[in-house]
Amino acid sequence: MAKSVVKKTVSKDQAIGGLIFIVCLVIIIGYLIALFGADWVVNTLNIGSVSGIRYWLAEIPVLIAVVAVLGIGAWIGWTMATTPPPKPIEEIEAEEKKEEEKPEGEEKAAEKKK
Repeated sequence: MAKSVVKKTVSKDQAIGGLIFIVCLVIIIGYLIALFGADWVVNTLNIGSVSGIRYWLAEIPVLIAVVAVLGIGAWIGWTMATTPPPKPIEEIEAEEKKEEEKPEGEEKAAEKKK
């Protein structure tokens, strides 16, 4: 019996998801090395001080979080400001009542016009 070879294609969404996964893992590993191996990083790369690196390792995620939260808040505000208000419930109820009161002949004629 011959084995069937099935080609598995990766969709665009799966490729993007895989790329995001890899980038996040690299950032996590780099962050942990920089945070807990700060002495090694400073001695190897001859940059700044350990406390300076740890300061920025704390500040950058806080900055990103604040910008993200405020960005989401701004997006919600923009959406609320640019979305037209819904019809009042009274108008909707009045329209429904008119629809119920229409004779069957008028409803069929209205449907044909559409």
